Amino acid sequence: MLAVSYPFLDLMWTMLVFFLWIMWIWLLFTVFADIFRRHDLSGWGKAGWLIFAILLPFLGVFIYLITQNVGMTERNLERSRAQRDQFDDYVRTTAGGGGGAAAEIDKAKQLLDSGAITQAEFEALKQKALA
Repeated sequence: MLAVSYPFLDLMWTMLVFFLWIMWIWLLFTVFADIFRRHDLSGWGKAGWLIFAILLPFLGVFIYLITQNVGMTERNLERSRAQRDQFDDYVRTTAGGGGGAAAEIDKAKQLLDSGAITQAEFEALKQKALA
C-alpha cells in the first residue's frame, strides 16, 4: 500500500535531496573548521566570516571557498604533513629505531670511553645487544 502512495521517482527525488543536504552539512563543517583553525586570521576576521556564512549561508560559504581555496589546501597539506611526521616519530620511538644492535654497542662504547661503565658492563651490554 505504501508503494502505491509513494512512487519510485518520488523516492529517488527524496534520496537526492537527502544526499544534497548531507553534502551541505559536510561543507558547512569543513568551512567552519577551517575558519576556526586559521592562525593568520584575527578573532574579528573569524567572527566576520562566521556571521557572513550564517546570515547568507550559500553566498557566504561559496565566497569563502572561492577566495580561500589555496589557503585551505595549504593548511590541509600542512596539517597532514604534521600528522604524518608525528606518526613517523612515534613509530621510530616505539620500534626502537636507533639502528639496532650496532647503535646500542656504539652507545655502550661511548659510555665505556667516558668512564661511565666498566669493561665488564660494556661486555654485558654488548652481549645483550647481540642476543
